[in-house]
Amino acid sequence: MASNPRDVIMTPIVTERSMGHMADGKYTFRVRLDANKTEIKDAVEQIFKVKVVSVNTMRNHGKIRRMGKFVGQLPDWKKAIVQLAEGQRIKEFEGMGG
Repeated sequence: MASNPRDVIMTPIVTERSMGHMADGKYTFRVRLDANKTEIKDAVEQIFKVKVVSVNTMRNHGKIRRMGKFVGQLPDWKKAIVQLAEGQRIKEFEGMGG
């Protein structure tokens, strides 16, 4: 388990779809590959001072990329969609859309 909550939450995911979910109180983050739902919930609550109702996670496989004749693969990564309690917002995301 990561001791620092900022080690669990890597970056927010800012896409048209994730901005649409913000209206429903759902926020999307890229998280550590080995983070579990409890760690993600605790990290979001500590960092943003909000109440988390549920966490949905999904693992994404890294895409195959090539440069000329060389073929490589991007690393696998994990995404978490966090549902906040009714009426709560993350202030840092205000004005980004949604």
